[in-house]
Amino acid sequence: MPIYEYVCQGCGKQTEIIQKLSDSPLTTCESCAGELKKVISRTSFQLKGSGWYATDYKKSGASPSSTPVEAKSEGPAPAPDSPTPKKDS
Repeated sequence: MPIYEYVCQGCGKQTEIIQKLSDSPLTTCESCAGELKKVISRTSFQLKGSGWYATDYKKSGASPSSTPVEAKSEGPAPAPDSPTPKKDS
């Protein structure tokens, strides 16, 4: 259920209340019986990033079709500077 914010036109008191979408808006202040006005305010909820996809949260044991595709590099991979010497065991 959404939280609605009201401000009293008489005393200036701000009130937040959880209401159903089907509930009628509040009209009178509980403190001074003044007229309430619904306030539109910023939310504390922000969506950032590229979006919500199945690939955003990798699960262990995920199938290859659900893993993100890596960016392709241009040209072949660079050769190592020097070969790694092998040790005899």
